[in-house]
Amino acid sequence: MKRTWKTVVWVLLAALLMACMSYMTIFAADETKFVPGTSVNGVGIGGMTVEEAKTQIENFYAGSYQLTITKKGGATESIKGSDIGYKVVVPEGLQAILDAENAAGRASGPDADNKHRMDMSVAYDEAALAAKIQGLSCISGSGIVTTSDAHISAYEAGKAFTIIPEVQGNNVDVEKTTSAIRNAVATGATSVSLEEQGCYYTVNVTSTQTELVQLCNVMNQCKDMTVTYTIGADTETLTGDVIVTWLTGSEGGQISVNRDLAAAYVKTLADKYNTAGKERTLHSASGKDVAVKGSYGWKIDEAGETDALIAAIRTGQSQSKEPVYAQAAATHDGADWGNTYVEVDLGGQHVYMVKDGALVWDAPCVTGNLAKNYGTPTGIYSLTYKQTDRILRGEKKADGTYEYESHVDYWMPFNGGIGLHDAAWRSNFGGSIYKTSGSHGCINLPSAKAKTLYDLVYKGIPVICY
Repeated sequence: MKRTWKTVVWVLLAALLMACMSYMTIFAADETKFVPGTSVNGVGIGGMTVEEAKTQIENFYAGSYQLTITKKGGATESIKGSDIGYKVVVPEGLQAILDAENAAGRASGPDADNKHRMDMSVAYDEAALAAKIQGLSCISGSGIVTTSDAHISAYEAGKAFTIIPEVQGNNVDVEKTTSAIRNAVATGATSVSLEEQGCYYTVNVTSTQTELVQLCNVMNQCKDMTVTYTIGADTETLTGDVIVTWLTGSEGGQISVNRDLAAAYVKTLADKYNTAGKERTLHSASGKDVAVKGSYGWKIDEAGETDALIAAIRTGQSQSKEPVYAQAAATHDGADWGNTYVEVDLGGQHVYMVKDGALVWDAPCVTGNLAKNYGTPTGIYSLTYKQTDRILRGEKKADGTYEYESHVDYWMPFNGGIGLHDAAWRSNFGGSIYKTSGSHGCINLPSAKAKTLYDLVYKGIPVICY
């Protein structure tokens, strides 16, 4: 019987089909092997035992692994596993996959989903991967265009401020890009899209945004604004022609001001008007003029005032203001301690209380013992607080007792542990007692006098020692 070529083809196809069915039947029946079509992370392991599958997956990653990096526009770059010493260790989960296939009747074919994903223990050369990432054209290539928001131009003499349009470039956030690639490598992924991972910088501010247009208008208004400082009876005016030279454009929806220049201006105010730490002249109760110096006085908070000045400039509106002070005194005019204060004449061993410019109280005193180097420090201070019924203690000794313990009825500290107080244990005050038998630094007063002074003073009142 003569067979046509069509008959031969059909016979061969039937034989092939029977062979395939036999193959699938064999493996479908062998519960030690994965059913045909099984894959893990895209690597086919059908017909293999657990150990064979483990070796197959690990060998694939060791020899064939490659991460494809898709950039904006569809262009790709790749990193080969062999270039970074890439290896994986397959966890114990393969047996669980095989057990599940056996329990489900070992279904295979196009209607069975035998695709699986597993997290694997990945190892690679960190330095080699970092070098590969750094060498990507999206990071170090020559065709990179930097994305920039629309912003306002910096100051140019004689020119108005204008809006510089935005630029949508193709530069990536290196930190995000590195993280996305590292995560892909660490999880065994074979592809990663930088755009989907949000690695590209995008424009956030466009030239048509109302806020930016308004900001540009405000910057142009700055040319005509003034900031006038009122400091006591004095004024200092910062003019617009100076202010505009500090403007460097815009960023983040607000005017950018050169902080160094603003801070330098504030420093000139501080140098001129600060009194704390500077020497001043006291016309004492005894009628003599004495030079005094101390921590009491005006002190501009330079950092705080720089912030406040920049905020004022950003409004574009002329305004008057006082500086932000780190420390204040009684007055800007004349002696900054004003006309109500306590005066301690260390040489004369006498204390005076001046209220509203008039002497209202005085008393002899005993100050720090000079022979024991306990001399009361000179300076201008302010009363920290006042308290009745107080135990004053010296340094604590090794045995737990104190160098001294003294009860006072009226305690008025102004310089750390130094203060004015009654000293009932003394019968005499004034003269030269302080030179050899003085206090530990405090100002000792007669009890009755201390009570009267206690009722006159208040927290913050200046105390001047000279």
